[in-house]
Amino acid sequence: MASDNSNGKLPINIRRVVTEHDMRGHATFSQDGTPPRTDVFKSIPGLVSRMIWATRSSTAIPFDGTDPTPLVTDFVPEPGETRFLVLTFPPDTVFASPDFDPQAAMAENLAVSPGLAERFEPDGKHRTPTVDYGIVLDGEIWMELDNGNETRLGQFDTFVQNGTRHAWRNKSDKPATIAVVLIGARTPDEQDYEDGL
Repeated sequence: MASDNSNGKLPINIRRVVTEHDMRGHATFSQDGTPPRTDVFKSIPGLVSRMIWATRSSTAIPFDGTDPTPLVTDFVPEPGETRFLVLTFPPDTVFASPDFDPQAAMAENLAVSPGLAERFEPDGKHRTPTVDYGIVLDGEIWMELDNGNETRLGQFDTFVQNGTRHAWRNKSDKPATIAVVLIGARTPDEQDYEDGL
């Protein structure tokens, strides 16, 4: 369903295929369709959040057939947990529009992305205690770090975000879509006596 070439468009409803084991232990398909947590923002035209999957530190196989995404109450995973997201960002001009309502956007973001939205600073920068693996599926987007450090990421460019403060900027006139897996990580203020850290 995704585009073969970068054209600044990716379908809102992307296909998610999930596997499981049947009663005999044979691999089979469990789910095939749109992820239930596909959210098209009303207050930020063009912003789409799709939670594809989530795991907890206690996740085990075989898969029991229960979709974990509706049960997620925090988009930021704890150590040993993961979140798999596909996000479409509109051009930054959306935020400069006279019709843009920052309070409505924040309220909607809090409802759609609990745990993550609270971390956003007024300029869009945020930091999560995660290691994030990502790839640009479509369009182009700029990763902005501290002190004016930034880089442009184009289609099929990948990134690894190591718990750093960052913001996403879409300086183009087309949407940009990234796929990212957030992996919960321990921070220096946490101790794990089991492995001596």
